[in-house]
Amino acid sequence: MVDDSAAMRALFSDLLEQSRNVRVVGTAANVNEAREQIELLRPNVLTLDVEMPGMSGIEFLEEIMDSNPMPVVMLSSLTQSGAVTTLRAYELGAVECFPKPLKVSPEQFAKNVSKLGKIVLAAANSNVRQKRPHHVNRWHKEQFHWNGTLIAINASMGGFEALTDLFAAYPPNCPPTVVVLQAEPEVANAFIQRLNTELACTVTPAKDGTPLLQGGIYIASDPDFHVVLEAGEPAQLRLLAREPANGVRPSADLLFGTIARAGVPAIGIMLSGLGQDGAKGLLLMRNAGAETFAQERGNAIVPEAPTAAINLNAATHELPADQIGAEAIKACTEK
Repeated sequence: MVDDSAAMRALFSDLLEQSRNVRVVGTAANVNEAREQIELLRPNVLTLDVEMPGMSGIEFLEEIMDSNPMPVVMLSSLTQSGAVTTLRAYELGAVECFPKPLKVSPEQFAKNVSKLGKIVLAAANSNVRQKRPHHVNRWHKEQFHWNGTLIAINASMGGFEALTDLFAAYPPNCPPTVVVLQAEPEVANAFIQRLNTELACTVTPAKDGTPLLQGGIYIASDPDFHVVLEAGEPAQLRLLAREPANGVRPSADLLFGTIARAGVPAIGIMLSGLGQDGAKGLLLMRNAGAETFAQERGNAIVPEAPTAAINLNAATHELPADQIGAEAIKACTEK
């Protein structure tokens, strides 16, 4: 654990030590101490603060992913307001960015970070790679003729990279695509803004009553609402303020389930992520006749979610994210 605040090191260490199968092997107040501790202790996961004196956490993250890639979870108050900085951390290879709750009681703080242990465990079992040049290839192929098939996607931890790879195959007039993305809304919005500069199609936040139109990608990340599909010409998105399902909101199980029940032609996709949400819904889609994909487990940064789908026999294909994008577009092409 690397944090320049002794109070934060003590607090997060205590919270993590209470998590099952998590042990804090060392702490550091700055980058120099961190280098020594990493060399000596060889931790499975590093938690790293963004804002530190001297070399920043972002700069140190870049150094780590260049020289000795390892699972890193960023911990910082900056992740609540500095969405662009957080997105940069994901691009550099951070498995997750977890916001420090500010100005709350100890009880609220403990509640807000209760999931940190699960994140650290998932990071320990993640597939970490050296950072790579970031780019999205715009569509350079023949004209795309849509056959009326929708695409629905679930992504959480590791999902930014997976979605970027998948969307590289998208034409300007892509099939209507709905994404459930478990991420801080501010970071999801920064991701949407970035995609709009890189893709030829249009990327927007999912809103209630939005018609699903060709050329549109709709990303649902608002933790106050589930997103479901309402059949029609065209189909529409509806936002529902129900209780969380599978511990999350929005829930991919609800989205996939409504698509299966609506009987519309669709493709379901499970990308890198934490937990099992979406697996049962993907099975409903497959049983309803949809073609379904799970990201290849060795290709997913966090393979837990696609593994859950594969274990349920919910996926007709297991492929790397960039191949899923190409295959999904092929399946949506008029023959």
